[in-house]
Amino acid sequence: MKVSKLLVATKNPGKILELEKLLATTNLEILNLNNFSPIEDVEETGTTFEENALIKAQHYFQKTKILSLSDDSGLMVNILNGAPGLYSARYAGENASDKMRYEKLLHELREVPLEKRTAQFVCCLALVGDGIKKTFSASTQGQIIFTPRGENGFGYDPIFEYIPLSKTFAELSQEEKALVSHRGKALIQLRDYFTWLSSQHL
Repeated sequence: MKVSKLLVATKNPGKILELEKLLATTNLEILNLNNFSPIEDVEETGTTFEENALIKAQHYFQKTKILSLSDDSGLMVNILNGAPGLYSARYAGENASDKMRYEKLLHELREVPLEKRTAQFVCCLALVGDGIKKTFSASTQGQIIFTPRGENGFGYDPIFEYIPLSKTFAELSQEEKALVSHRGKALIQLRDYFTWLSSQHL
């Protein structure tokens, strides 16, 4: 595939950084929503991460006519029946900070012992362009610890421990996180798809 543009349809600086690093090996000029004059948001009316990712990717492709990649992801805590789930970004209100969100979750789990604080991060990437409509999904299992640890990452990373490494996502380097995170694993699928596209001379 000859060099072309890919719109990473987010303004979240943490997601932009992760996606740009993980897509650096592709022959694509990576853009994000900060490169454009304001585009109105689209309401996420889906009932799954996949539906919401597709809604966003289709919306931004229609607005920009650039191949668009959208991410819908969240944290699902088993003892809370999958919450915060689809509402992970709005769990403590529309304008809440990352810290406010994870502190609310820690409060909800304050009486729950560690062995019952199992959780998973889920990511769905949607890619929409001319003749392209694909999704790539992945998840990572872990547990919610009692006290935040680490300075890296964003969102719920400081309280989500990846058990095999005994580290929270916020304690992992970018390289470590890319190998084990939900988003990193979904992006590997996406990179494989771009490799396949290239082999088709599209």
